[in-house]
Amino acid sequence: MTPPEDDDFETHRRRREEAIARIVAATGIDDAMIERLVRGFYARIAQEPVLGPIFAARISDWEPHLQQMMRFWSSVALMSGAYHGRPMEKHMRLPIDGAHFARWLALFEETARELCPPAAAEHFIDRAHAIAQNLEAGVARFGGR
Repeated sequence: MTPPEDDDFETHRRRREEAIARIVAATGIDDAMIERLVRGFYARIAQEPVLGPIFAARISDWEPHLQQMMRFWSSVALMSGAYHGRPMEKHMRLPIDGAHFARWLALFEETARELCPPAAAEHFIDRAHAIAQNLEAGVARFGGR
């Protein structure tokens, strides 16, 4: 007989796989698309005159950051559970405010619309707005400038 917790785990795993399949079918998002988006977006960030220096002051080796962001966006866009981190804590220590989040969103939207099919771009953009709103509120309340 299967222990009840194994049944719960299996049910959760199956539901997650079904949710991912629905998102993939509706948007076409996959790991390769997430990688293109993340790499394209952060290439723009690195060159951006306001945001670039903030990132450059904290990131000397971009590859680990990009890998972490791919896991983050996999979790956000596909509900994969690949990311295990605390983005609020990291952002609260940064010298940022609403103008920085607005610029981040504008660059993200440009990149998503350029590199992704429309349904995928909108899926990413919707989530980016929710993330930015949450982080901006946290930074305004607990840290930042």
